[in-house]
Amino acid sequence: MSGPCSYDRPRRIRRGAALTLFLASVLATGVVTGTWSDEAEGAAGRTAPDHRSSGAHTRESLADRAAVERAASEAVEDGKSGAQAAAEVVSRSGDRWSTIYTPGEYEDFQEQLGGGYVGVGLWVRQAAGGRIVVSRVQPGGPAERAGIAVGDRLRAVDGRTTRGAPVTDVVARLRGNAPDGSRGPAAAAGTPVTLDLQRGDRRWTETLHRARVKARNVVVDRPAGDRGPTRVKITAFTKGTGDAVRRAVRQASPDEGMLLDLRGNTGGLVTEAVATASAFLDGGLVATYDVRGSQRALYAERGGNTHVPLVVLVDGGTMSAAELLAGALQDRGRAVVVGSPTFGKGAVQMPSELPDGSVAELTVGHYRTPSGRTVDDTGLTPDLVVGNGAEKRARTVLSGLGGGS
Repeated sequence: MSGPCSYDRPRRIRRGAALTLFLASVLATGVVTGTWSDEAEGAAGRTAPDHRSSGAHTRESLADRAAVERAASEAVEDGKSGAQAAAEVVSRSGDRWSTIYTPGEYEDFQEQLGGGYVGVGLWVRQAAGGRIVVSRVQPGGPAERAGIAVGDRLRAVDGRTTRGAPVTDVVARLRGNAPDGSRGPAAAAGTPVTLDLQRGDRRWTETLHRARVKARNVVVDRPAGDRGPTRVKITAFTKGTGDAVRRAVRQASPDEGMLLDLRGNTGGLVTEAVATASAFLDGGLVATYDVRGSQRALYAERGGNTHVPLVVLVDGGTMSAAELLAGALQDRGRAVVVGSPTFGKGAVQMPSELPDGSVAELTVGHYRTPSGRTVDDTGLTPDLVVGNGAEKRARTVLSGLGGGS
């Protein structure tokens, strides 16, 4: 299997696919279950590696593809798990971004990067005392139809307490994984899951049936009376994100400006990040990247809106394809970037199909912004570094650019 990995593949792995940045397990865990936590909450905080403590070793410690494939082949010949053997080689290499997927997991990953998932439509976080609390409810999903609301406490899933459990374990139960906690494809639509809930002094039990839900990863907030900037929040770059942003740009007032909110965006399809950049650029370079020393480039399409005032919001949860987009708009002078430094994930992965049908996503290179800046480990520094009150400051900056306040 050749070529950097692309997350717009169909269910079967496609050879020679176009570039995408790998998202590790943050997006895969959350969207497919409907429990993807916002910003640093829950699973996102637990599955993202601590890049600040690892220095620049990522560029030097890459898993060797031949070694991974050889270990998997030998394991299969011995009647063992090729995926497990490959994972052990990756772990020893120190490559924190390479990952091994079982066939079912990879199919799951492709599905949720297409913008959909099977789940009950809940986002959860861990609160004080180890309690699991609902932080967001998918509109129109099974949880909303059952009357579950933000702030409700999730006490148990299928009779197993959630108190003190890692959010990732709660996610696994909501997915319908094996009782031993092993990862695998989510349960099918229509399968039941029983939730024990609490709201204030009220305790009750709801049996929900998982459903196929369309993720809403682009949220457009337009001001009342068309006075003020349009705010576009992108939580992940799944299929169709670029088209949704282009529609928002066409409908935005050219005098009021736009806030592009990438805070907590853990990445996704780089093709969609480039399509989003194309909404604001009239062609030109978006990023360069290398694959084992071979230099390549990504370009925006011509015809984007280069006039609407634009401010981009970022934070420490802005990762991968979101950093690529923010860096391109910053380097090209198209936007003012406001917020806190970004996560720092700029690695490129290549998929390899192993003998048992599992898939190894192995790091093969890194991308750079149009000015040549590397992102991995270092992240992006905003033009205006702001902690609390970043959105308020962003609106002030936007008004200075000629946009509304």
